[in-house]
Amino acid sequence: MASPSVVVLDYGSGNLRSAERAVERAGAAVTLTSDLDLAMDADGLVVPGVGAFAACMAGLRSVRGERAIGRRLAGGRPVLGICVGMQILFERGIEHGVETEGCGEWPGVVERLQAPIVPHMGWNTVEVPDGSRLFAGIEDERFYFVHSYGVRDWTLVTNDRTPDSHQPRVTWAETGAAPGEGDRFVAAVENGPLCATQFHPEKSGDAGAELLRNWVTSL
Repeated sequence: MASPSVVVLDYGSGNLRSAERAVERAGAAVTLTSDLDLAMDADGLVVPGVGAFAACMAGLRSVRGERAIGRRLAGGRPVLGICVGMQILFERGIEHGVETEGCGEWPGVVERLQAPIVPHMGWNTVEVPDGSRLFAGIEDERFYFVHSYGVRDWTLVTNDRTPDSHQPRVTWAETGAAPGEGDRFVAAVENGPLCATQFHPEKSGDAGAELLRNWVTSL
């Protein structure tokens, strides 16, 4: 059986090679490209991202990446966002008083974390919802974060008629050494074909590798 094909979208954001290698190790045949047709045709699309929200959105638009994301999701085709690649999936981001429009796949705003120490950097546990496929077998593991901004409020409303497979499953994490000491934020989302993580699975050791395998085997 052939390995699933995955495109890691090259839109000028950093950390592309490590994401490419990690997804390859998870069992996919990976292409690193900005080609829109290849991004559309692959079994899965990975949207990485590091740095500022506005810069990532500018880079994404320069290769029409937001169109590839939107068209894939309209056809029920899987997309995985990582770090700022997750943040840009939301409606907007606010950094240093500057508001930037995101892809708008989910409602919500990316804003500075309200924590005593920022950036939030290092290994942290996450609160995984029941029924998660992305975190199957690794619900109690730690993952590697490095970010100063995040989504602090999940606002997407669904109704009882939404199929269970498309009900969003939101994983949370919290800055600080103990519960209640820091700021709570969205650590990952599973929403039908669209998944995303605020942490870096490619830097999260065995747990991150298993998460990527879970995603690749779902393609």
